[in-house]
Amino acid sequence: MCRHISGPACYINRLYIQSQYTIGFKVSELDWAPLRSIIDTNQKFIISSHVRPDADALGSELGIAAILEAFGKEVTVVNASAPPANLQFMNSEDRILKLSEDIQRDALPDVDVYVIVDTSAWQQLGAMADVIQKSGGQRVVIDHHVSSDDMGATEFKDVMSPATGELVFEAAEHLGVTFDAATAAALYAAIATDTGWFRFPSTSSNTMRIAGKLMDLGAEPHILFNRLYEQRTVARVRLAGRVLGRIETDCDGRLAWIYADSRDLTATGAVPSDTESLVNECLMIAETEAAFIAVRLPSGQTKFSLRCRPPHDVAALAATFGGGGHKLASGATLSESLTEAVTKVKAAFVGMLTPDRAMQND
Repeated sequence: MCRHISGPACYINRLYIQSQYTIGFKVSELDWAPLRSIIDTNQKFIISSHVRPDADALGSELGIAAILEAFGKEVTVVNASAPPANLQFMNSEDRILKLSEDIQRDALPDVDVYVIVDTSAWQQLGAMADVIQKSGGQRVVIDHHVSSDDMGATEFKDVMSPATGELVFEAAEHLGVTFDAATAAALYAAIATDTGWFRFPSTSSNTMRIAGKLMDLGAEPHILFNRLYEQRTVARVRLAGRVLGRIETDCDGRLAWIYADSRDLTATGAVPSDTESLVNECLMIAETEAAFIAVRLPSGQTKFSLRCRPPHDVAALAATFGGGGHKLASGATLSESLTEAVTKVKAAFVGMLTPDRAMQND
């Protein structure tokens, strides 16, 4: 039987969440009734997420697609970016299309509703932002990030939730939808990766309850862990050794950072996506409180992945550079050269970690 929890809703285009703690469970009071109304009164949907989609984005898209299709709706899933190579297993049936490659813009179906998951920022949607903005379709956002634009959407948002995949599972419970094994596995991957395999502080007993239910539906953690973390290429391992070998620190070891440029990729045969998660290695150093990696992209921009431990907040730091994300894990892209961009971001980290020193430098 589906568990139903009702709660207060604020109907000014956005539905913000309140939370209560009952018997150790974090129970969302987000009212999913408006989503049911949108589903009941519309037939054609496009689901989309942010550029360079991670497992939470992909799993959440597949979960929402399954919910909509359970109600007999026509669903297209399309992003501005293709799933990265290490996550292609989540798209084994080619459900998730890349705009301008798998489907051209003029071939997109006329839809009633656009469902945006795992982001609330126009910039993060890449080329799909223009598609959605120029369409007259209704908009729905399901997200857990702090950073947010006014998308003119009915927004289901819980910034305390560790993963959008967790919200999607709760939506399914409220709507009475049961997932098949493949979708359960995708949602397990979504939640597990965004919680650092359930080790981040955002992980709650409710997260573990949902993980258990997904296992009951067919998700197999040992297989997912192998596919997510134990399928590295020799090129990726060589890149890690090259990049981590130049690690630098500051603020008495509280800050660590690395960078990767085109020469690193060429020398090792790696691709830009092989830099994902390398920043986490920096944060494993004893006494380190914050870390970043700068990656020079083929476009000439420099992409940063930012990490920290409580009580610091890299989402606020990323916002000063037009980026965003979570308090403990965020990102930003700068147009300056690699050296200039690193200098700027490093200064911002120094200001966050040692404000007195930053003031003296000013």
